[in-house]
Amino acid sequence: MRALCWEGVGKLAVRDVPEPQIRAEGDIIVRVRASSVCGSDLHLINGYLPAMREGDILGHEFMGEVVETGPGVRRHRVGDRVVVGSVVACGGCWYCRTEQYSLCDNSNPQPVFTEKLWGHSPAGILGYSHAAGGYSGSHAEYIRVPFGDIGAFAVPDGVPDDSVVFASDAMPTGWMAADFCGLTGGEVVAVWGAGGVGQMAARSAQLLGAERVIMIDRFPDRLRTATERIGVETINYAETDVLEALRELTAGRGPDACIEAVGMESHDVGPTYAYDRVKQAARLQTDRPTSVRQAIMACRKGGTVSIVGVYAGLVDKFPLGAAMNKALVLRMGQMHAQRYIPMLLDRLAAGEIDPGYLATHPLSLEQGAQGYELFEKKEDGCLRSVLHP
Repeated sequence: MRALCWEGVGKLAVRDVPEPQIRAEGDIIVRVRASSVCGSDLHLINGYLPAMREGDILGHEFMGEVVETGPGVRRHRVGDRVVVGSVVACGGCWYCRTEQYSLCDNSNPQPVFTEKLWGHSPAGILGYSHAAGGYSGSHAEYIRVPFGDIGAFAVPDGVPDDSVVFASDAMPTGWMAADFCGLTGGEVVAVWGAGGVGQMAARSAQLLGAERVIMIDRFPDRLRTATERIGVETINYAETDVLEALRELTAGRGPDACIEAVGMESHDVGPTYAYDRVKQAARLQTDRPTSVRQAIMACRKGGTVSIVGVYAGLVDKFPLGAAMNKALVLRMGQMHAQRYIPMLLDRLAAGEIDPGYLATHPLSLEQGAQGYELFEKKEDGCLRSVLHP
């Protein structure tokens, strides 16, 4: 079969690779119909997660058709159209039983790296390096899905492939980001990052009761899309001082909750950003925390900062004093896909959320490297490249 593989830092190529096989009784094999390029994939190809090996298959946000099932699979049959959560979870450990699926004790078969880096190993993630289990990804014609009864979900009739593909990752990540904010109605929520996750977080915050959502980014086309599609207010940080603008928009109080949906390669303008670039290039810090700093400084006293952008290691100049003295609640993590996907599929079918507009660049698998380049450089109004094997 054909698959898009990592060939070294910044290098991708489509290769012929062996087709996946059933390895455990709970496995399913899925023929991929749509697989989106996600912002967190960029951290892999740019070398910020040092557990990639040449030939690793990328991709973790996808949907497709079941073509084979292991003998223990009960919920799925050959021919089912399914969307698969990117986080692998066993369904039986304490974390899975308490719906903290991204912390699963049993789904990462290569836990040593993350145990040393973070103290404990979280769940495995499809197509996300050997630190996350070494699973092959979804930028391929076929993919093996472990624990298929737990991680794959039947797609409602009538929901297009290029909409439901975002129920794999962008939608549940965005929903969890808003859920972490503890909204009760009437709040002002600020969202850093107008990509797919940020836009889904903004829409989720609205559905959970936020009165106003303010989105921060520097690309006019993304901000315009967020306004037209979701009805949010926007701040272009390349033109406006973000902290000053948020104070003005909230009568000096600050947002009730701030969502960071950017991650370790966050961008900014000014000397602080230059400092972060130098520190990261010299590996004196692994991640750039620009957006997290702004969110902490902007959030009102007693508010919540929700972090769903991916971070891997260490950051510098973290404003812990501001977080502590403002009595902020910090919540963060990889999304608990299996907790949120069934509910989100119902909302998709009901038309409450329609993420299909994120699929701005449908491409073939053979165009995968081009899709990544368009997405990373934000060219041609690209919100998401979606590969169709």
